Amino acid sequence: QVKLVESGGGSVQAGDSLTLSCAASRVPWRVYCMAWFRQAPGKEREGIARLSTTPGNVYYADSVKGRFNISRDSAKSTLYLQMNRLQADDTAVYYCAADLTGACATSTPIPDDYTNWGQGTQVTVSS
Repeated sequence: QVKLVESGGGSVQAGDSLTLSCAASRVPWRVYCMAWFRQAPGKEREGIARLSTTPGNVYYADSVKGRFNISRDSAKSTLYLQMNRLQADDTAVYYCAADLTGACATSTPIPDDYTNWGQGTQVTVSS
């Protein structure tokens, strides 16, 4: 059974950095397709970054491009989201998600495309 567990959230000041981790157990790496989403109060869940084993299939939302970096450590079965120059608008619950269908759409990540989810971790940025 695939299990995703996020960690690393917290309360920071604008301009600070934070790294989120997603420990992923039993994810078949040959069809690796994982993403970070976030959901702010009163807003829809937004796909902000995706990483796939398919060359070139890396995605960043415009709102985080140049500030956030998605990466993975295969040995640790962990997905990361390095977040730099955080802004108040980055305040949200952050979720990691896995698409185990093998499709891994190259367009903007949407929640319906992802089959497995973590429980989320809160990030609060004070201005």
